[in-house]
Amino acid sequence: MSTTTPVSDFSLTGWWFSEKYDGMRAYWDGKRLWSRQGNPIQAPEWFIDALPPFALDGELWLARQAFAETLSIVRQQVPDQRWDQITYQVFDVPDAQGGLSQRLAKMTRYLRTRDVESVAVVTQTRLRDSAHFKRLFERLQAKGAEGAVVRAPNQAYVAGRQDQALKVKLHQDAECRVQGYRPGKGRLQGMVGSLRCQPAEDSGFDQPFSVGSGLSDRQRRNPPAIGEWITFKYYGRTRHGKPRFPVFLRARPDLP
Repeated sequence: MSTTTPVSDFSLTGWWFSEKYDGMRAYWDGKRLWSRQGNPIQAPEWFIDALPPFALDGELWLARQAFAETLSIVRQQVPDQRWDQITYQVFDVPDAQGGLSQRLAKMTRYLRTRDVESVAVVTQTRLRDSAHFKRLFERLQAKGAEGAVVRAPNQAYVAGRQDQALKVKLHQDAECRVQGYRPGKGRLQGMVGSLRCQPAEDSGFDQPFSVGSGLSDRQRRNPPAIGEWITFKYYGRTRHGKPRFPVFLRARPDLP
């Protein structure tokens, strides 16, 4: 089952809508690429040469539902030929003037003068109302996208996470049976750190995996019993065929 973050007409009308790319966030300072954590990204020279002399914010991206594969490429200390599959999806130009569309126009003009396939400006669509948002979001869902981003039209660029960029993710639900527990560490010492689970036959998964996120402290002290079913949500699959980012939702004593 797919869900979205609730958004009102007031928060949507006039905002920009775009796909949320399932890749690695990367900041270009005009000379080097940096990760969100401030670590240098070792991109090949030909990739760097395609970027402009001004700052960009965007996502290094391979394809939809290919997050793990993307990281395996862009985190290499010595870049290899797989970089030719990566594109830099630009969603802002930090030092440009004006609202979002004016800032992105600077990069659009730059790309018009060059034959570059490794860099693209993220397509932005102006939202008319919540019904318009729903139609666009459902199209992304059908394509297997991770989700969407809606952004305030006239807001200046703000580094890092911001209230003016609302991420609306897609997720799915499934059931699994608790097989065991992994102990918590640090603050969770003496409690359950995660549940070791066996997926239901109709879940689409066939390997055990762990669910740690979503558990309250109370649930960690008194977790679902071994053999009990739980419902979890997840965001696509890892390259190993396991649920990506599984999050505990609820125990399911109603299931046999």
